[in-house]
Amino acid sequence: MTSEEFARRIIAMQGTLYRVSASILPQECDREDAVQSCIERAWRKQSTLRDESRLQAWVTRILINECYAHLRRSRHETPVESIPDLPAPPGADPDLYRFFSGLEDKYRLPLVLHYLEGYAVDEIASMLRLPAGTVKSRLSRGRNVMKQSDIFKEVQDL
Repeated sequence: MTSEEFARRIIAMQGTLYRVSASILPQECDREDAVQSCIERAWRKQSTLRDESRLQAWVTRILINECYAHLRRSRHETPVESIPDLPAPPGADPDLYRFFSGLEDKYRLPLVLHYLEGYAVDEIASMLRLPAGTVKSRLSRGRNVMKQSDIFKEVQDL
């Protein structure tokens, strides 16, 4: 793969990268840093990519690692006493964003990757380094939490 093609495909993925980072990191500035670090790392390591058809999954895995590394580094920061609710990203449904923000990480990331980004269970399992059965059970449990949520009860009543 040429550098130009690699750059073109990375640019096409930016929306996906931002949405995945938004499912892990609460602050927009942290998301931007994680996406930037991900792109930089992918650019430096592009020679290690074995299968060009798996570029998107490979870059998404790099991003997930960057997001969790940022969370580990930020643990050493002093928390603010009361953090106001963060606004939803531009173009996102605020109620849906608030719902996903409240989900546990282990359910939120598989749901975002599967339903919002369209990854298959096997791809998610590879990205998260989990067995496919674990991903399936987390998707199922996440769906059950969604069904019990007020936001989805309103939609079902319509």
